Amino acid sequence: MHILLKGFRFGLLLQIAVGPICFFIFQTASVSGFYTAMTGVLGVTLIDGLYILAAILGIGTLLNKNSRAKTTLRLFGGLVLLVFGLSTIAGVFDLNFLPGLSFKEADTLNNIFLKTLLLTLSNPLTILFWAGVFSTKLSEGDRDRKTMYGFGLGALLSTLVFLSAVAFTGSLLNSYLNTTAVNFLNILVGILLVFFGIRTFYRKS
Repeated sequence: MHILLKGFRFGLLLQIAVGPICFFIFQTASVSGFYTAMTGVLGVTLIDGLYILAAILGIGTLLNKNSRAKTTLRLFGGLVLLVFGLSTIAGVFDLNFLPGLSFKEADTLNNIFLKTLLLTLSNPLTILFWAGVFSTKLSEGDRDRKTMYGFGLGALLSTLVFLSAVAFTGSLLNSYLNTTAVNFLNILVGILLVFFGIRTFYRKS
């Protein structure tokens, strides 16, 4: 239980660095409601869990030694964020250049789940971060694989709790947003996603 709480506290500290996923969940809750946004939260939690598991198993360490793989992952992530950002803005003007993904005012549960899966996958360098974290933990001493699973689970729970709170906060605006406000929010989130995408392109691996 102690290591679980330690991982949870560590994960909450990471949530302070608000990123594109946080903005997207807030936007979704504001426009489509809490329960729709929660499908997105589950999507984020699923991918984060897979990244953490892969890092514990050592996959992140292997990737970290391959500079070409790191660069490819970084460019892939930047491209996904850029395309999502532009699509979100285009959706305001009833344009959609991502077949099968709607960026209009209301989203279906499956649509949001798929979007958040793709957005979370757009940051595969996360696995390298977790590889570094767990390598450090293992070097501290008696940190076995079971302990790392507990720490990782705690960190994962912090993502679920924090983004659920973001979804709830965003849903409070749901009843007060008219079409103009929704369009403004979509454009704002689109611009932020484009910004994060460009920053990812130029970020050092």
